[in-house]
Amino acid sequence: MTKKDKEFRPKARVPRGFRDRLGEELIAEKAMLERITDVYASYGFDPLETPAFEYTDALGKFLPDVDRPNQGVFSLQDDDEQWMSLRYDLTAPLARFVAEHFDGLPKPFRRYAVGRVWRNEKPGPGRYREFTQCDADSVGAPAPYADTEIAMMFADAVEAAGVPRGDYVIRISDRKLMNGLLDVAGLSGEEQAGQRLVTLRAMDKLDRLGTDGVRQLLGEGRKDDSGDFTDGAKLSGDQADIVMAFMAATKGTNEDTIRALKDIIGASDAGQAGLADMAAMAETLSALGYDETRVLLDLSIVRGLEYYTGPVFEADLTFEVADEKGRPVRFGSVGGGGRYDDLVKRFKGQEVPAVGCSVGVSRLLSALQTREGALAKASGPVIVTVFDKARMADYQLMAAELRAAGIRAEVYLGGSNFGKQMKYADRRDAPVAIIQGEDERANGEIQLKDLILGATLSKEIEDNKAWREDQPAQVSAPREKLVEAVREMLARH
Repeated sequence: MTKKDKEFRPKARVPRGFRDRLGEELIAEKAMLERITDVYASYGFDPLETPAFEYTDALGKFLPDVDRPNQGVFSLQDDDEQWMSLRYDLTAPLARFVAEHFDGLPKPFRRYAVGRVWRNEKPGPGRYREFTQCDADSVGAPAPYADTEIAMMFADAVEAAGVPRGDYVIRISDRKLMNGLLDVAGLSGEEQAGQRLVTLRAMDKLDRLGTDGVRQLLGEGRKDDSGDFTDGAKLSGDQADIVMAFMAATKGTNEDTIRALKDIIGASDAGQAGLADMAAMAETLSALGYDETRVLLDLSIVRGLEYYTGPVFEADLTFEVADEKGRPVRFGSVGGGGRYDDLVKRFKGQEVPAVGCSVGVSRLLSALQTREGALAKASGPVIVTVFDKARMADYQLMAAELRAAGIRAEVYLGGSNFGKQMKYADRRDAPVAIIQGEDERANGEIQLKDLILGATLSKEIEDNKAWREDQPAQVSAPREKLVEAVREMLARH
């Protein structure tokens, strides 16, 4: 065979921005999702699953151009020349579903969904093109009481996921409050659209740049440490004062924050509407035990307010962890949500109130893993070893009895070499190996090898002869007591 005729062999590699996952991470994620969705179900929400693909025009955010849809989604053209895209979130498919089945659905329609979503964006550290979302939404319920319920459920879900009370806070802001600020600051007109956008971007940098940096970006601009200059919003001194006062209005209690806001945006109709909604939410939350340590009105929440039409939520982890260099790091936001009354309107031509939340499962799992150390190693199955292939039915019967009793079990199917079987059991993290050779069979017995205890003892006993003679990790049991003996051995650990 010539070099030219050499058979092509593709390189085994995962696409950029994607990753393989197995074992402990998947088991931990599944357990976390079950705890979160149990909370959603307890509030009366029902599950909904929508296809991975949607017609691109139904997604709304990304529309087809002449050749292909805009960047941001993964798209393909069907055989009828219609563009389809992998969903980039679980909310756009919900809007399509509600519009398609509107007359037959109960109102409000309460659903939760768990699924993979895809973003055709530049990947980076901890940022993937495929990830899991876990959402709950109420469609057809107006503010503010549906929003209050979502905030409560959001807090319960974060706690159920494994974050203790005191290590998180659900931060709330409101699009109407922001509209009130823009009205009072003279930034609500179409001609101020550019200034408004730069102002919002500046406000969103408060945590990173502090009040001085934001003040500069509200004015002429700011030069960073590298010498790069960022143009500012060109607000007047009075306008900048109003914006800075708004951001400083967050107080220790929701009641005090609302009182401070009245002096700043109370002259605006939009501001008054937002304050009324926030006051109603704060009163109900407090009465039900969701005080400021769990749900806090926080005017630093800016991101997303251009999209949402009312309250907006952000789940923020408040504890610190150490990075690889021992420096303190905060994970910050691990989920969000809010009110979006215009989403179904794209299909129906009428406003349909809707509010929801989404837990960032992958990020939350990563935060807990970083704080608590490596994920708990999942126990492998009990391994039934094979000494005689002619007796395979006997070995399979043992495994079947264990499985019927709720114990993971498998028969080794890679041959009858005992050493290889033990190596396999070790790599599978098997807790117990079942052994029945001819002698054990003749006596109606089985041998159970405690592989967890054996691994511990093997590190402590240096004398192999003593190890072979003692064998405290291996015991005999009657064959008919298989399940009972395995349970007893598993109970040691």
